Order: sequence, then C-alpha cells, then structure tokens
Amino acid sequence: MAGVKMELNRVIEIMEREGEKRKAPVLTLKQRLTTPFRTLVSVLISSRTKDETTSEAADRLFRVADSPSQLMNLSKDEIEKLIYPVGFYRVKAGKLRELGEVLAENYNSDVPETFEELIKLPGIGRKSANVVLAHAFNKPAIGVDTHVHRISNRLGLVKTSKPRDTERKLNSIVADKLKARLNRAFVAFGQSVCKPVKPLCSQCPLAWECPKIHVKK
Repeated sequence: MAGVKMELNRVIEIMEREGEKRKAPVLTLKQRLTTPFRTLVSVLISSRTKDETTSEAADRLFRVADSPSQLMNLSKDEIEKLIYPVGFYRVKAGKLRELGEVLAENYNSDVPETFEELIKLPGIGRKSANVVLAHAFNKPAIGVDTHVHRISNRLGLVKTSKPRDTERKLNSIVADKLKARLNRAFVAFGQSVCKPVKPLCSQCPLAWECPKIHVKK
C-alpha cells in the first residue's frame, strides 16, 4: 500500500477517536439514526447539505413521519416545509414522498438490505446505498463521498480522480471487517481535521505518517 504505512485499522481508530474528541457533526447525526428507515431518509436528505442542517431537518421530519406510510401520507409541500433549508429541498421532498410510497407498497415498509434493491429506490444512488448498507445493516460496504475520496488520496491509499474509482480501489485493499466503519471515520476526520481547505496538519495525529498528497503547503 503506497503512502501511509500504518495498518488501516489503526488509522480508522485514530480518526474515530479524533472525531469524537472534536465533536464532528456526522457523529451527532449518527445518534439519531436508530432504524434503517431513519438512516435511509437521512442519507437522502444529506446530499449537498451540512450534517448539522441534515440532523435538524431529519428531527423535524421524524416527529411527523417516522415510517414509510406516514411519509407517503404527507404532501410534498408539507415535506418541503419540514426539511427546509436543506440543499435542493423541493426535489428531495418529492423523492421522499415517493420513497415512502415505494417502501410501503413494494417492500412491506421495510428497507431493503441489498445494494441492487437500494439503488432502485427514489433518490438513492451508489454512495447513498453503500452508506445505508454500512450504517443501517453493518454490511461490508464503503460509501465514498468527498471526504472519503479526498482523504484516501491525501494518505496515498489510492491515486484516483473519481469517487467511483476510489470506491473500487478501497474495496480491493480494505478488509471486510473495516469497511462499515470507514465512511463515518473518514467523514468525521474530514469535518474536524483533514478539511478540504487548510487542513489542520499541525494538529493531526497522523501527520508524521501522512504523505500529504495534494495538500498545498
């Protein structure tokens, strides 16, 4: 493995600990994801939206609709008001209502547990499906968002320009037992330490190991 030489399980442990210490927003959101349905809905809401905003919007929505049938019985306008100001809230409101209907009518109100079924759902793409598999069902899946893609390249774990290629490479080098933890650990670390702009390298517990690829000096 090029770049960081430390075993990946140790890297993930350090990232998890640092995220907890710095109260990364994704970990606050994690506390609310108590069911597969909540995880699925929150993942849909979270696209292009800060985790703090996602968490607040999800709380408002779940107070009114905490099941597929309750969600499908809301109007699009009602959902819009509940999830505002998340990014693309109007589009997401329509997808959420449709999602509730599909789950209630086609899946007996359960969230499917396979990648193939998840990506058929309204508003759920590749990254979202993998995050649901990992976080809701503890399955060996890696959801690659901007944090995972950026940090994987900075550490030299991968040398990729596209998230899909990052996902493919990570799946080939990461042990199955670590995959479900990787997304949340990397996201928490990316929010609190290894930021997109001006990463806190001087405060980073991995600084002595990290080759800092693509980090501007």
